[in-house]
Amino acid sequence: MLQNDSIMKILTKSKIIFFFLILSTLSFNLFAQDQKTTLSQDQKFEQLLNEKRKINTSLNTNDTYKIQIYNGGNENAKKALNDFKQNFTDIDATIVFNTPNYKVWVGNFKTRIEAEKNLIEIRKKYKNTLLIKPNK
Repeated sequence: MLQNDSIMKILTKSKIIFFFLILSTLSFNLFAQDQKTTLSQDQKFEQLLNEKRKINTSLNTNDTYKIQIYNGGNENAKKALNDFKQNFTDIDATIVFNTPNYKVWVGNFKTRIEAEKNLIEIRKKYKNTLLIKPNK
C-alpha cells in the first residue's frame, strides 16, 4: 500500500508540472501578439479626405427637398438609380442606406414648388414616389 501512495504522489506531481508547462506555453503565445504596427498613408489620401469634409459641411440638406423614387434592396436600388440617370440626365440622384433599406433620392430642390413641379414629371415614370425633406 505504501508503494501505491508514493506512485500516486509522483503521478499527481507530474500532472501538476504538465499543467504548469501548458499554462506557461499558452501565456507566452498570448503575449506574442502584442506587436506594435505603424500605419503610413499617402498624403493625397489625406488631401482627398479634407476635400470630402469640406464638401460635406457645405451641403445643407435641411434646406432642400428631394424625391424618393425607390425603397428596398441594394441591387434594385442600383438598377433604379441607373434607370433614372438615363431618363433624367439633368437631375442629380443618389442611393442612401437607411437600415434596413436602400433608398434612391433624386434632386436637390430649394423650394417645395420646384420639387412638386419635378415630382409630376418623375411620377409619370416612377409611380411610388415621395416628396421628402431629409434631416441631417
